[in-house]
Amino acid sequence: MNNKDFFIKQLEYILSEYQTFENHCQYEDLSDKKNTVEMGVLISKSISTIERITSNKSEYYKLIQMAYDPKNARQYPHTGLILKHIIGIIEALKHDLENDYLKSLSEIIHSNLFSGYIDMATHLLEKGYKDPAAVLTGSTLENHLRNLCIKYDIQVEYENPKGKIVFKKADSMNIELAKKEVYNKTFQKQVTAWLDLRNNAAHGKYDQFREAEVKLMISGILNFIQLYSA
Repeated sequence: MNNKDFFIKQLEYILSEYQTFENHCQYEDLSDKKNTVEMGVLISKSISTIERITSNKSEYYKLIQMAYDPKNARQYPHTGLILKHIIGIIEALKHDLENDYLKSLSEIIHSNLFSGYIDMATHLLEKGYKDPAAVLTGSTLENHLRNLCIKYDIQVEYENPKGKIVFKKADSMNIELAKKEVYNKTFQKQVTAWLDLRNNAAHGKYDQFREAEVKLMISGILNFIQLYSA
């Protein structure tokens, strides 16, 4: 199951829970169930899922905040109407995911740009230059990790002991991205292996890897970039 299908399944589960909840309500606006624990749990689940999939800076998340804005108190006078509003956002997000509308312009640009670098690495490999192909592919991966960190509000810089602001190492970004569940532990281990191969190539340890491994690395990183867009 890829990332998109995994998210769609989560949204479908919430919609199913909501349908069951709505079926037990007497009024269409859910006012007979307002402020119940069950409603609060459903609202919390919905908001956390939307934030996890789109981040708290997305338009979907901003639409949630609109329902809690005091200026809109007349439109959303109780939690029942707030829940219905949030479920509408869930349905819209599910539709956008199913139709691949979720990618931003910057994500498309990054994906195309990095795909171009991957093409160059493939060309180098085909000409017998496995070492520069590995370095170029690994550098492309590191840049993508940095863009993923930016997308998910993870700091990409830190102040070193000398007081200088420097970029975090790729390994550190990989750990933090997995910790924030941008991708799972299996991908974290795979990214670590790719970075190790890149480092071997960059430090002249050319006998530590073979051409076939670089070929697998190139196809794997291309798939990773497309699966986890930034």
